[in-house]
Amino acid sequence: MEIALSLDELRQFSLWSADCAERALPLYEAVAPDDRRPREAIEVVREFGAGGNRTKAIRTAAWAALKAAGEVDDPAAEAAARAAVAAAGSAYLHPLAAATQVKHIVGAAQYAAYAHELAGRDPEAIVDWAIERVPPMVRDVLRRYPNGSPGRSRLGELHRRLETELRRSLPS
Repeated sequence: MEIALSLDELRQFSLWSADCAERALPLYEAVAPDDRRPREAIEVVREFGAGGNRTKAIRTAAWAALKAAGEVDDPAAEAAARAAVAAAGSAYLHPLAAATQVKHIVGAAQYAAYAHELAGRDPEAIVDWAIERVPPMVRDVLRRYPNGSPGRSRLGELHRRLETELRRSLPS
């Protein structure tokens, strides 16, 4: 079964994901100040979110940020780079009604929170920030998908918290 996703929905989702990933970017840049790959992944998806085309440049930047994550020798910086990968990937959320797609929806916020935790900071501050600033449309998109399958790891716990809160109805 497929879920209908409009280009506008993908753009709004991409902008929110970029904002979430950007919260962790300083953790990466503190360790690798000359490596712009995670920043570039966030920048290209932000361009898409602002009305640009969904181009190969987004995928290329996502792959480069993933490579950066694998090359850095700092767990918090690695998680921050993975948040950038998730943000870039948000432009390509699949319309398949599969639980695995929920990881793509919460991925940038999840990895940004995890990066903060690994750096000795409060991950809940990032989770709360992401929840407070999520566009209502992202909540609507998430509700079209079945419940995610986050697993039992710490990343899974962060996923579960984000998904639960984002699925919750806002008070009228």
